[in-house]
Amino acid sequence: MPRADQTEIRARIVIEQPVPGVLHSLQEGDDKPLDPKRSQAGEPLAFDFPLRIAPGPKFFGPQVRREGSLRRFVYIRIGTAAGDRASPWTRRMKIDIHQIEQALLDAAMTGGVLEGTINGTLPDGSPACATIRPVSWRVV
Repeated sequence: MPRADQTEIRARIVIEQPVPGVLHSLQEGDDKPLDPKRSQAGEPLAFDFPLRIAPGPKFFGPQVRREGSLRRFVYIRIGTAAGDRASPWTRRMKIDIHQIEQALLDAAMTGGVLEGTINGTLPDGSPACATIRPVSWRVV
């Protein structure tokens, strides 16, 4: 799809209650960590990235991954996957973006940041991984 048919917005993933000391990062392309950071005492981590939206809606950008013809998502890499060779964890969070409501996308296109908030810790105290639900989306 030509870029002329796409609108770029600012997007953000906020990880609330991440496991302290564990490195997290966005995934760039197919296999590179981007913007690694860690929470010192459980404070939230935020990852900003560009997101291009076309009618449909269809999603594009360096952090957008695809599965099948419709599913689009962003990966958060954790532990060794984020570049921390000493971590006991090698995980990824999959955050779906293809189900974001059109009204939120429209609001983000007129200004603001599309922000998704997730919980970063599983009940056993380890870092969250796999497909993350729920994701609370809003425009800030």
